[in-house]
Amino acid sequence: MTAERVTADFWFDPACPWAWMTSRWMLEVEKVRPVDVRWHVMSLAVLNEHKIDELPEEYRAFLSVDAWRSVRVCIAAAKEFGDEVLGRLYTALGNRFHLQGLPQSRETLVAALEEAGLPGRLADAAETDAYDADLRVSHKEGIDKVGQDVGTPVIAVPGPDGAEVAFFGPVVTPAPKGEAAARLWDGTLLVASTPGFYEIKRTRTQGPIFD
Repeated sequence: MTAERVTADFWFDPACPWAWMTSRWMLEVEKVRPVDVRWHVMSLAVLNEHKIDELPEEYRAFLSVDAWRSVRVCIAAAKEFGDEVLGRLYTALGNRFHLQGLPQSRETLVAALEEAGLPGRLADAAETDAYDADLRVSHKEGIDKVGQDVGTPVIAVPGPDGAEVAFFGPVVTPAPKGEAAARLWDGTLLVASTPGFYEIKRTRTQGPIFD
């Protein structure tokens, strides 16, 4: 267990349901361990652009248009109001995308922005590449910690010896709560901080359980 308070940097794409599950777990971890989450944006569109022709048609269509919209809005919000707005904006977006099943429309984006206490005009960013350079910088910062062969989320945190530990995931459903969240955090840090450790994985047998 970590004795001193630490910051966990969390890179997310609002459109990813699995990153959403992990983010809800991290909010629970903040309650049961001395951890503060600091939010950053990464992009499934950027991550997959080098192999987009190899992907299923439906996913290619998503990556070409909708996958850019909410990440651009997040970056625009952070640029104007600071990274500290990202946590509440992510929650407002994720509740709409993943719990309510709403599309990445302007109406949805404006409602999420306003719920997060931000001006609805930031939804204009969804339709422009003006923030794409900043998006790529944020994405690269996270993905460079773990390599290209992963997805979202990426988490980086000081390990038991003070050295940074970074990893993809964990992929889990439903999001653990209470002591179960604490145990998963402790175990994740244990394996991720082990020199030479790279992967634990098994086939997913169910989709995200939003509760």
